[in-house]
Amino acid sequence: MLKVYWWTVSFLRPYLLELILLIFCGLIITSSQLAIPKFIQYFIDQVQLEQETQTFIWLLIVIVILIVLIITLSAIRNITQRSLQEKTSRDMQFSIYSHLRKLGFAYFEKHPVGESLALMNTEVASLQNLYRNLLPWMINNFIFSIISITLMISISWKLSLILIPSLLLYYIFGPYLERKASKYGKIMADDRVRFNQKVYESIASINDIRANAAESWDLAGVQSRYQQFNKMMIKTYWFAFWRGTNRRMSYYIGGIAIIMVGSHLTLTGAMSTGAFVAFLLYYFQTMHILTSVVTSITEQRVLMEQAEKLYKFIKIPPEVQEDADTVTSNKVKGNIVFQNVSFHYPDGPDVLTNFSMSINAGQKVALVGASGNGKSTILKLVGRFYDPTQGSVFLDSQPIDKLSFKALRENLGIVFQETYLFGASVRENILFGRPDASEDEVVDAAKAAFAHDFILELPDGYDTLLGERGVKLSGGQKQRISIARMFIKNPPVILLDEATASLDTISEKEVQVALQRLMQGRTTITVAHRLSTIQDYDNIILIEDGRVLESGNYRELMEQKGAFYHLSIGQKLEGA
Repeated sequence: MLKVYWWTVSFLRPYLLELILLIFCGLIITSSQLAIPKFIQYFIDQVQLEQETQTFIWLLIVIVILIVLIITLSAIRNITQRSLQEKTSRDMQFSIYSHLRKLGFAYFEKHPVGESLALMNTEVASLQNLYRNLLPWMINNFIFSIISITLMISISWKLSLILIPSLLLYYIFGPYLERKASKYGKIMADDRVRFNQKVYESIASINDIRANAAESWDLAGVQSRYQQFNKMMIKTYWFAFWRGTNRRMSYYIGGIAIIMVGSHLTLTGAMSTGAFVAFLLYYFQTMHILTSVVTSITEQRVLMEQAEKLYKFIKIPPEVQEDADTVTSNKVKGNIVFQNVSFHYPDGPDVLTNFSMSINAGQKVALVGASGNGKSTILKLVGRFYDPTQGSVFLDSQPIDKLSFKALRENLGIVFQETYLFGASVRENILFGRPDASEDEVVDAAKAAFAHDFILELPDGYDTLLGERGVKLSGGQKQRISIARMFIKNPPVILLDEATASLDTISEKEVQVALQRLMQGRTTITVAHRLSTIQDYDNIILIEDGRVLESGNYRELMEQKGAFYHLSIGQKLEGA
């Protein structure tokens, strides 16, 4: 757990000067605050008894100066503390987000989006409390406790001994209550993550839930998660209440003992009235701080358990990593070679086995075959979302693992089966392909993708907001927006992953026309589901069990009357 704590505080390292300034201000403020009871002691024991008016005036002036100093330094401390806590919180959150982006396909295919959102919204937000509250509070109160105890001992070491049984009294029930509060606090945090994940899934699947009249079932699931979360929240706050009550009881009992012993010392002349008053003020302040520090330590322990999740997460190595000596800029022609490539997903069987293929620049190649035979995996390997377990993939005779991610993916245009559109305008969605493109280039790209006409029919044309995931457009319109992105990006290599599989016949024909224009002069690899759409391709590769079963153009494969021929006849019969 110590290494987790050091990891969390490591985000303070770039702001060490601000931390030193914060500690310095806290030291001066605390010293000034703790000087006031000493002034009260002096006033009672000296000024009041001897009626020293001039001294009293000077005493008031010094107190006013201290108050001004406290206010001034408190302002500086608050500004410094706010700057420090927000910068460290920002850096920590950004480091988690950056690592999340580095993990890529491999991580997101194994972990639901709701889990990642819960990690960012719950665990990260909880840990930020360390920088915003607990750590600055601990620094200030640690300084306060040391100075205060020193002053108490200087007034009366005998009365100071009462601190020990007071703290011991707190520890009779304190640790038990702290452990319970911590235990249920951790369970509550886990239940909050599960609840947030369930809410995300519920909202994301709203169309399917309505279509299946499953609102009651979904609501019951959400209520069940919330009730569990609420139950743990009540238990956590219940023990937190008794933890606070136990803390107050311990120092009230100690305060009664100090009043009794201090009164006796005052009456016997062993202690002045002013010293007794000052000591009593120090005691209540110090006990409150010390017991609160114990509570804070426990809260930090709970936070460290949450931080451990983030620590383990940030230590997950990306399955695909960029080499230090990669090529950072390389405009490719589009020659692609798979050389004896084998691949399997983690803990899974082989998807590709000794797979080889060669594609010349500008060629159109289609990958066909039954589901689960590795067609989409080939596209993922070209985009380097995964690395082969054996063999190599080359782009223009250059191993793609020697290219930087940026250099590789800037030269690839990928159209997935389901296009993700942002809840922004049509223009901004097209500019996603190349953000620095001009307005004329946006319009030209839309025209090339046969999207310009339907865009003009939208309420605000290119300024129309599309809503979440482009909900205002049909499937075919979404795909043509994604194709417009590819036109404006102008990559030499196009990867199409069943780009028309989810479209109706009319939409598919519209999109196919746009795709034909997009593919002209570019290396294209298409995962095809309808064989009728790939009749003019240069090469068709039939994949079975991760190997090349047949390859050739459409006419050659049909003349062979092999597996591709029977697959094509089967599709025609299904269409009939």
